[in-house]
Amino acid sequence: MTVLDAPVGTAAPAGRSEGIVSVFVRLKLTLLRNGLRQSSGRKAAYISSIVFALLLAVGQVIGLVALRGNEHAAAVVVLLTGVLALGWAVMPLFFPSGDETLDPSRLVMLPLRPRPLIGALLVASLVGIGPLFTLCLALGSVLAVAHGAAAVATGVIAVPLTLLVCVALARSVATANVRLLSSRKGRDLAVLSGLVIAVGFQFVNFGLQRLGRAGGLSSLEPAADVVSWLPPASAIGAVDSVSEGAYSRAALQLLLSALSVGVLVWLWQRSLTKLMTAPDGSTLAAAEPTRTKSGTGRSGIFALLPEGRTGTVMERSLRYVARDPKTKATWVTALAIGLIVPLLNALQGTGSVYLACFAAGMLGIQMYNQFGQDTSAFWMVALTISTTRDAYAELRARALALLLITLPYTVLVTALTAAVLGKWEALPEVMGLSFGVLGSMLATGALASAMYPYSIPQDGAFKNVAPGQAGLAWISLLGGMVSAGVVCAPVIALTVALHVSDLRGWLWIVLPVGAAYGAFVAWAGVRLAAPRTARRLPEILAAVSKG
Repeated sequence: MTVLDAPVGTAAPAGRSEGIVSVFVRLKLTLLRNGLRQSSGRKAAYISSIVFALLLAVGQVIGLVALRGNEHAAAVVVLLTGVLALGWAVMPLFFPSGDETLDPSRLVMLPLRPRPLIGALLVASLVGIGPLFTLCLALGSVLAVAHGAAAVATGVIAVPLTLLVCVALARSVATANVRLLSSRKGRDLAVLSGLVIAVGFQFVNFGLQRLGRAGGLSSLEPAADVVSWLPPASAIGAVDSVSEGAYSRAALQLLLSALSVGVLVWLWQRSLTKLMTAPDGSTLAAAEPTRTKSGTGRSGIFALLPEGRTGTVMERSLRYVARDPKTKATWVTALAIGLIVPLLNALQGTGSVYLACFAAGMLGIQMYNQFGQDTSAFWMVALTISTTRDAYAELRARALALLLITLPYTVLVTALTAAVLGKWEALPEVMGLSFGVLGSMLATGALASAMYPYSIPQDGAFKNVAPGQAGLAWISLLGGMVSAGVVCAPVIALTVALHVSDLRGWLWIVLPVGAAYGAFVAWAGVRLAAPRTARRLPEILAAVSKG
């Protein structure tokens, strides 16, 4: 259901903002109610998210109140408010479909003026789980740092001011980027939200570890001193300043937050006016000159690929990586985490050079479920496979395309990890192990692609498996990775044996052995998977077409 589909009743008069406000609040509630009526699963997910958010909000209020009296309480609440504001600024870019009223272009045909429309949208934006969570955090923060009647009075102003800054920030960012969010690049951005969350968790994890070793909460003070002057954290900082008797500083901090609301609303109104009066994408597209030339043949780096089926399949696989949002997000996530985990552990001085094998493992996973990324378009691939040789050529080309990225990346991550840790002598054995792991995962990945394919839905950033195929995905990935460990056992055993026997001078031999063994098992795995792929084409097509 869209905004225009909602039963808004009578049209809102353009000059009566109070009437528009009530209409938009009812519109928001109607959209929410009708959205929940679409399916019981959506209703259950929404109710679960409300319960989870309320529990988290109550927990954070209790935790912040427990900080009251702690000398570092102000630093914690100021930084928490700053992180929350950052979340409000970026989340509309990654989840534009979460609130349909974020796209004001849906209202462009209604008799509304930007200024009353902004007031109505601002009030309607205060309805939802996000504003409730923000209100609880701001309330808990004030309770943690407010000491004295003057500080409590400042807190009464600071709480709604914090909420308004967050909402106005989200609205202004979303409105300024609404054209981007409705384009293909915007959808790519939404899919990449998984990468942001995954990488963000890694940085949070390392940040907490570093915080624990750096002397606890006291290490937050320098950052908090800067953030306390940035809206809306400055509003919470003003409460702490009043508690310390710094009234001038508090007034300036409150003024900064109040001014930021005005600036954000002005920017929002400016973007809204431009959006509602400028030509949209359809008219711009009609005005563009007609393209008379279309690309024929290969160009750029694709011209270096071999001729025939191998080059064609490699080019198609690489274009999937560059253009398909889901494939691109998966690859970027694997590349980022494969680099972050070994390198940041090494930078913290707690890592091992053997963690570089993690990068090879993360990239080797991309070989699993090779046909799932084709979805229903796999029928075109299936039409070109009539013999085992065709299936072998198809799988080999896909593995070669994967190796074009994984091989130099594995070498890079291994060398960087060894350089940071200063253990260049371990580089040959770790690189040999990485090659062995990569070859084993290519082998088991080819077999898993033929035996346990599953569909990858194209909608939703977090839907990587079609409903009813979760078991297949688990068997393919978990079983395949365990099998890869078993397949790679000879290289691991050789490395352990050389260490146990104290033959460290011969550890360099792991590099050629690992490279040769990895190439052999990858070739053998593709050879074994080819006849199974050729025999199971109808089953594979049925499995990957369910998304």
